[in-house]
Amino acid sequence: MPRLRTLVALFWLAIFAPTGVAQLGKNVTIPAGSEADRQLVAINAASDLAQKLQLIEQFSQAHPDGDLQIVADEQYVSYYINAKQYDKAFEYGDKLFALDPDNYSNAVNMVRAANEKGDTAKLFAYAEKAAGIIERFRAAPAPEATAPDNWARIKTEKLESLKDNQDYIEQSLFRAAYGIKDPKAKAEYLQRIAKMYPDTPQAEQALTLAASAYQQAQDRAKMQAVANSVLAKDPNNIGILLLLADDYSERGDQLDKAEQCAKKATLLLDAAKKPDNLTDEQWKQQISIQKGLALSALGQVNIQKKQNALAVDSLTKAAPLLKANPFIYARNQYRLGFAYLNLKRNPEAKQAFTDAASLDTPYKGPAQQKLTELSAAKPAPKKAS
Repeated sequence: MPRLRTLVALFWLAIFAPTGVAQLGKNVTIPAGSEADRQLVAINAASDLAQKLQLIEQFSQAHPDGDLQIVADEQYVSYYINAKQYDKAFEYGDKLFALDPDNYSNAVNMVRAANEKGDTAKLFAYAEKAAGIIERFRAAPAPEATAPDNWARIKTEKLESLKDNQDYIEQSLFRAAYGIKDPKAKAEYLQRIAKMYPDTPQAEQALTLAASAYQQAQDRAKMQAVANSVLAKDPNNIGILLLLADDYSERGDQLDKAEQCAKKATLLLDAAKKPDNLTDEQWKQQISIQKGLALSALGQVNIQKKQNALAVDSLTKAAPLLKANPFIYARNQYRLGFAYLNLKRNPEAKQAFTDAASLDTPYKGPAQQKLTELSAAKPAPKKAS
């Protein structure tokens, strides 16, 4: 009875790839009892790593051409990942792709190796290979003598068997992107995630985060381009609505659009339902911050429009919602101080600026300066009775 190499190498694949690895790419048939079969059994049975590597080398030398070299490269990849020699694993993984470009198990193993090494560039490059393999499989026509409806069923089952691996790759990409310190680089990696998962919630999530990263990088043009591309597909994206409301209100342009975005986000938040992946406490905190951001943006719009009484109302309501985030709470109180100043309510302004100055944020110095100016100001003369 013939034996598939995926079964022969099951022990190694189980160690190095997430559960549920299914093969896409070439299926190399190895007859049971053949010389190649006996060699692979010996490789898998070897407990000494030096001996195992020697046996893999002997197998590779015995089968330098044809599909058995695919099996040899798979064995090398598994061995070097186990030995944590990641550069060697990449070397043989690339050789394997040259022989078998649609080897999905190899893509998963390369992603794992890049993860373990902490190599973000390689992680994304191999994840893109994995995504390409999946897309080519989805687009593949039915093989000869296979009915279209049967082929559709086979595809569905095969893709379902790969779900754990696809989830693993996706989570690895987001985790790596979150860890990037440079906001512009983070945004570019997040956009690569979106390209790998087009027209999916993952793509929308990645683009929303990319827009925020571009804002952090002070690249307003790219922030707006990405944000508007998301809104074109999902006009109710709360994160993007808040981002644009915050940007427009802070910069004092497109104030009507800022107000529209903030009010729409508030209505959507009132009707929002907790995602399954968040605890009640996490959801409560997220909603609090988001509602606070919307109110703070409205308050800033009100200040720009010289509607200072409305600004005080919005910013005062925002304050308790934002306390968990020092930066946006301090910014809110700094804005509130100006709204009170414009209303000539200096005692309340002093308190708002004191709140802003009490936290170690970029608003600390400016708030202290305003407090100094208020302290130095002469009190208004009393009217004669």
